[in-house]
Order: sequence, then structure tokens, then C-alpha cells
Amino acid sequence: MKALTKTDFSFEGQKSVYHGKVRDVYNINDDLMVMVATDRISAFDVILPKGIPYKGQVLNQIAAKFLDATSDICPNWKLATPDPMVTVGLKCEGFRVEMIIRSILTGSAWREYKNGCREICGVRLPEGMKENEHFPEPIITPTTKADEGHDLNISREEIIAQGIVSEEDYKVMEDYTRKLFARGQEIAKKQGLILVDTKYEFGKRDGKVYLIDEIHTPDSSRYFYADGYEEKLAKGEPQKQLSKEFVRQWLIEHNFMNEPGQTMPEITDAYAESVSERYIELYEHIIGEKFEKAADSDDIAARIEKNVSAYLKNRKA
Repeated sequence: MKALTKTDFSFEGQKSVYHGKVRDVYNINDDLMVMVATDRISAFDVILPKGIPYKGQVLNQIAAKFLDATSDICPNWKLATPDPMVTVGLKCEGFRVEMIIRSILTGSAWREYKNGCREICGVRLPEGMKENEHFPEPIITPTTKADEGHDLNISREEIIAQGIVSEEDYKVMEDYTRKLFARGQEIAKKQGLILVDTKYEFGKRDGKVYLIDEIHTPDSSRYFYADGYEEKLAKGEPQKQLSKEFVRQWLIEHNFMNEPGQTMPEITDAYAESVSERYIELYEHIIGEKFEKAADSDDIAARIEKNVSAYLKNRKA
């Protein structure tokens, strides 16, 4: 099984390229962004040494569908998906903040809560909550975007006071975050899922705030199965979930959380294939359609180069 773990394209009009944890973003004439969803996978802020076949396609296609399904709520950057692993869109000036919204106490928030923390990002949390219990209403817990290492929790007040985002823009982002999340929860409910938490990124272009990057993918979101949720909550059992949390759990079981002195466990071909199958399962549950593996997967880079170049040429014409 082939996986695309690095790219080195040279598109017409290309000004620069940014290699992120899992996406490679090509700047075309300071006007467009060509975002390639690679098959790299990251957890605990580190890129795992082996790619996951079809992961990039899964993420790109889920994000594209949700960008289209929420375009009435707020403007977004997407223009086209010329390849199953690529989205081309408008270049926006990204805000240095990620908007994380949570409806249930789980993951890192639960780990902090369990250790006695009762305030996250300036938001007070009720006493006596259980793991995987719903908050009275969804809470927004932003983080600052770090170029390297961990993103850091930050409060709304600190973001505005430090001038990271203006109060006016932050209010718009906050409003969009709540509305996008509500739409995501609605769509998830139809698929028998609960959208537990997610993150959104925003940018600005010509004075207007746009939703950028991905949306409601298993890399940026956590989903629980609705069936059995209440029963498992009552019994204190782990929830059945759709997210890449299973990769984090596997790493934890192999004594790796990217802490000093820890060694990354071996990612075998068999394990990479099992993760690939999980991602395809995620796609089919979240979207409610059968996943169609992209053709020409023997030379993924050549296929992408051909498809993107053709799109850019037609757009220019």
C-alpha cells in the first residue's frame, strides 16, 4: 500500500511552500493556496515515522464536504478539489489562534479536570462532572498556534489584551465557531454520531473573516457513537468513538507521549494498514457514503501534479 509522506512540487506561479505536520501548502502568486493532505499522521505534536495509506484522501474529502455544507454560515477559503488529496482555495492571512469548541468533558480537558483543574482558557467548569459528560452548553477553549511544539491554552481576554486578534474579529470568530459546531452536531446526529469537540481556524482576506484549513475531520474533531452513549456514561465505561484518539491510545499503551526519554514505538506495515482501515471506516460513518479509493495510487505525486497543474492552467485561461 502506497502512502504520500512528502511533496516537492513546483507549480506555475508558486511563491513558497509550507510543510506542516500533515499538510503541505503551496502559495500561488500570493492569491491561491494549494493544500495537499499528505498521508503523514501526527500525535502528541510529533509526526509518526510511517504514512497511513488513503488518510490524506479521507481528510481532504471530509473537509471538502463540510466546507460545502457550511458555506451558508460563513465564507470559507475553498474553491475546488482538483485531486482527491488536494483543495485549492483563497489565500487568507491566518489568525494565530485555533478556536476549539467542546460539548463534552473528555480528552485533555478531562485529564486536567481529573487533576483538580476547574478553569480552562478562562472558562469556569462545574464541580462534580464525570468523564464524557455533556457541559451545560458548549465551551470555547482557544489555543495559540505554535510553529513548533505544543499549542498553548489561552483565554479570550488574553487574546484580545495581547492584540493577537482584535475584539471585533474575535467576536466574529466566536459567533462562526458556535454556528459551525451546531451545524456539525446536526449532521453528525443524522449519522448516529455525537460531535464531541472540534477546532476551527480562521483567516482574513480583504477585510473579511474566512474559515480556512479543515473542518469536522477525525484529525480535528472527536465523534462518539450516539447509540450506547448514555449507558456507557452511567456505567463509567469508555465511549465508542471516531477520531484519531485510538492512535494516541496505542502510543500511550506503548509508553509514548512525546516526553523526554521516550522512544517512538515501531509502526509496522500491518499497524499502518489497520489505521488506514479505521480512517476509511471514519469516512463512511461521518459522511454516510462508501469510500472510493483514488485511482492512480501507484504514483500519487505524479497524479497530484498533473491534476493541480491542469486546474491552475484552466483557471488562468
